[in-house]
Amino acid sequence: MIYLAVRPKTKNVNDLIIKTKMAILEFDQLLDAGAHFGHLKRKWNPAMAPYIFMERNGIHIIDLHKTIAKTEEAASALKQMAKSGKKILFVATKKQAKPVIEARAQSINMPYVIERWPGGMLTNFPTIRKAVKKMSSIDKMIKDGTFDTLSKREKLQVTRQRAKLEKNLGSIQDLTRLPSAIFVVDVMKEQIAVREAERLGIPVFGIVDTNSDPSNIDFVIPANDDAAKAIDLILGVLCDAVKEGLEERKVEKADAAAAEDQSEEAPHRRERKSKAAKKERVKKEDSEAMKAAVVSKFAKDEDVDDLD
Repeated sequence: MIYLAVRPKTKNVNDLIIKTKMAILEFDQLLDAGAHFGHLKRKWNPAMAPYIFMERNGIHIIDLHKTIAKTEEAASALKQMAKSGKKILFVATKKQAKPVIEARAQSINMPYVIERWPGGMLTNFPTIRKAVKKMSSIDKMIKDGTFDTLSKREKLQVTRQRAKLEKNLGSIQDLTRLPSAIFVVDVMKEQIAVREAERLGIPVFGIVDTNSDPSNIDFVIPANDDAAKAIDLILGVLCDAVKEGLEERKVEKADAAAAEDQSEEAPHRRERKSKAAKKERVKKEDSEAMKAAVVSKFAKDEDVDDLD
């Protein structure tokens, strides 16, 4: 039997080395974060079988190579969405995921939900927007002094209402239209959000554990959804991709504005060139006319001398 050594098809070996290092680094980080721990075997969902590496001591172990591949796939899709100027809604109402989602979503200026999911937030979005507008109107009352004219009891009621709205809807205040995608940490806990998104055809990105059903998730990231470190690690990669997309969008906008200014400047430049050419031509014509007049006068003077 003959064994052939096949070299990797890559133009630059250094690129391959860098990618390999990144993959190993991510794998080690996921391992340290406990992203590979699934649930007990008796709690598993058979639909998660493709993402399970093995079973150990009655607990399923998630295949972290697939976690890395799926995270990269999701990051690429989110980057393109951010580049197109679309909004991504981050959802996590479980205790260990709340601070991670809040910090990461705020860093990229994206809406998020970390308190109870308001039923009908997507399917009944206009009503949610009215509640958000109510919060804005209370802020306006405070600014223009109308709030000060209210009685003590009314002030207390308005303040409480404002605090409640801020707690539940403050993080989606800038969400003026339906999000283009939602990211969910625990697809079982956030099943209402997943169902609403599925009904409206909104793509769902999710960290899916071994006890969950991945069939209604568009971008499955198999990982331990109870480990805060693992959640933070995966979200860090995704949020970095979104940042890149937003930066590329800014650059494209700046380039487009520069090109537009240049295209507007071009006619003026051509006009200036045309005027300069016309001026030069007129100057040349005047010079030729002057020379002709001098020659004509000189000829006349010669004729007069000949007569004398």
